[in-house]
Amino acid sequence: MAGLRVLLCLGALLARPGSADLEAVAIAEVHENVTLRCGSASGSRGLVTWYRNDSEPAFLVSSNSSLPPAAPRFSLEDAGALRIEALRLEDDGNYTCQEVLNETHWFPVRLRVASGPAHIEVNITASGALPNGTLYAARGSQVDLSCRSSAQPPPEVAWWVQTHRISEEFFGKNLSANSFTLMLMSQNLQGNYTCSATNVLSGRQRKVTSELLVYWPPSSAPQCSVEVSSESTTLELTCNWDGGYPDPTFLWTEEPGGMVVGDSKLQTLSPSQLSEGQKFKCVGSHILGPESGASCVVQISSPLLRTSQPMKTCFMGGNVTLICQVTGANPPARIQWLRNLTQPESTIQPSSRYVITQQDQSSSLTIHNCSQDLDGGFYFCRAENPVGVRAVDIWLSVKEPLNVGGIVGTVVSLLLLGLAIISGLMLYYSPALCWKAGSSFRGHDMGDVMVLVDSEEEEEEDDEDDKEDVAEEVVQETSETEELPKERGTHGHIHRVTALVNGNLDCVGNGLQEFQDESDGQQSDIGQEEDKPV
Repeated sequence: MAGLRVLLCLGALLARPGSADLEAVAIAEVHENVTLRCGSASGSRGLVTWYRNDSEPAFLVSSNSSLPPAAPRFSLEDAGALRIEALRLEDDGNYTCQEVLNETHWFPVRLRVASGPAHIEVNITASGALPNGTLYAARGSQVDLSCRSSAQPPPEVAWWVQTHRISEEFFGKNLSANSFTLMLMSQNLQGNYTCSATNVLSGRQRKVTSELLVYWPPSSAPQCSVEVSSESTTLELTCNWDGGYPDPTFLWTEEPGGMVVGDSKLQTLSPSQLSEGQKFKCVGSHILGPESGASCVVQISSPLLRTSQPMKTCFMGGNVTLICQVTGANPPARIQWLRNLTQPESTIQPSSRYVITQQDQSSSLTIHNCSQDLDGGFYFCRAENPVGVRAVDIWLSVKEPLNVGGIVGTVVSLLLLGLAIISGLMLYYSPALCWKAGSSFRGHDMGDVMVLVDSEEEEEEDDEDDKEDVAEEVVQETSETEELPKERGTHGHIHRVTALVNGNLDCVGNGLQEFQDESDGQQSDIGQEEDKPV
């Protein structure tokens, strides 16, 4: 019969006539139908009567047609079996089948009526529930789980958990109710929690599974940024608020005023919506709070250009680098180098002669092998973002290289000329100083040199005036050389003395002494001649 779950245990019947057989046990669930067998015999039977054994036997139904059943729910089937429909909890008890055939036989039956578990009450003290019923708890929080169910007899309650790390784990079981606590929730404890209630009599089991998620908000504040789309000139507003689970929601507004611009992490704006100094605010909201959310603000602005050297010089055949720096551009500007304003769209392309490097918002143009015809003139650094365009010019002069060797030679020549002039002035105004300076530079161990020049005696009686002039010159020279004795010239004898003294003055003195002795000898001779009679 559909829906009938009966576990019937029959004992051995008593062999002796008129005695009670071993009690059989039948188990059925409430609201179902059950059939209780009268012994183990089948086929035609004698008179069969069923009783309910409480404090006193109560008649239920009999095969004697003259005895109506105690209730319509009771009836007899083939071989005297008792059928009870729509079982109730009060039907649980002891029943006896009496058979009268030559002898009277008693067959006791124990009927157990099981009820439930009809429902399970699960309680999880989580932080909240999603619209679909999924529970979530904050990371690091404490979660209490309890499970309760009602049944007849009391059910056995057990907890099971299944996470992404383990297939299934048994937490424990208890009668009627079971509860436990999870301390310091972590991501590893996220999973499905199942409570099962099992009727120990009927074996009927019910389960309730609850998904428990573990959430945590981002630990830092949101960061706003703006950049230009790689495929077009549109502006992309980005709000990054990473580090939490699940991902937060975003709302972009224009400030001041609070006009809503978009509700996604990445928001695209066309250039027609932009203006200088415009501000946009991103408000991020997480399911765990804070309630007011966290926000950041980004302000857009056009680029500003500056160059440290508006005029540059390059020597022919050399290299030169032009530098351009962009400030204040948000989003970052695109930097280009141009040669002439007459062709503003003709930008300089990198090549072997033109090397362009860019780091952040600083760009440099290096020109190799400078040429007057090709490279001289104005260069323009152009910066552009969706908010505005700026340009700055740099003048490049290309000159012939300087003769460094000639310049060095000229400088050396001027220095030598100045040294010669200074030396001449010192000789002119202070010869003694120069003499002493020269002596100090010469070593004292050098030999002294004295040169005496003895001129021939000339007897020129016809020109007495010339002799007197020569004698005066000799006298003047001897007076200038360490005050030597004056020469006296008689009969055309003239001694011209020239002395060069280096170093030791003693040697000079000895030389002068010899010269003086010679002069004295000459004077004595002259005196003798004067004593002679004329």
